[in-house]
Amino acid sequence: MRLGIVSDIHCNIDGLQLALERMGEVDKLLCAGDVMYEYRFNNEVIETLRDRGALCVLGNHDIGILSAQGVRARSMPHVLAHNVEYLASRPLSLELDIDGKKLLMTHASPLTPYMQYVYAHSPELEQFAHVDADYIVIGHTHVQMAQRIGRPLVINPGSVGEARDHGNGRRLSYAVLDTSNDEVEFDDFLVGDSAVKA
Repeated sequence: MRLGIVSDIHCNIDGLQLALERMGEVDKLLCAGDVMYEYRFNNEVIETLRDRGALCVLGNHDIGILSAQGVRARSMPHVLAHNVEYLASRPLSLELDIDGKKLLMTHASPLTPYMQYVYAHSPELEQFAHVDADYIVIGHTHVQMAQRIGRPLVINPGSVGEARDHGNGRRLSYAVLDTSNDEVEFDDFLVGDSAVKA
């Protein structure tokens, strides 16, 4: 199975659409959260994910806009109520059975306190080996990672919305996981690049 993975869209519809065009056909589209950005709401991002049948979890920015502090942002005239409802119905974590393998997706970390930044060099990453999963998909850092920690293959696709990864020249990115061989392919791009992957 070919899984497309995006994260940290942060209302960047142009980045999301270009990523989807470049990734091509996938069996499932996963989104590891932070669809929104601070207290900004983007209907088009929600609609694109919904139309593509994306499986999505909430990130910290999404939680923020759905909180009491996000009332003003959610009440803006352009914000469509059914899109707020769609976002609010997303879970904090998601477990999937993919070809007999267990995939766990959450925004930042499957371990308490759940919203910490986990990088390839983070000491706590070693604890992911104790998580009952074959694949762990996270986001939050905007930095790519594909690293096997014991049984789980930990994947962070980077960000299609806000480039922060010095390792890829601060470009936007997504990942595609091929579950037949556990290969993870990253694609780095800038808005304005061709929709065809080089």
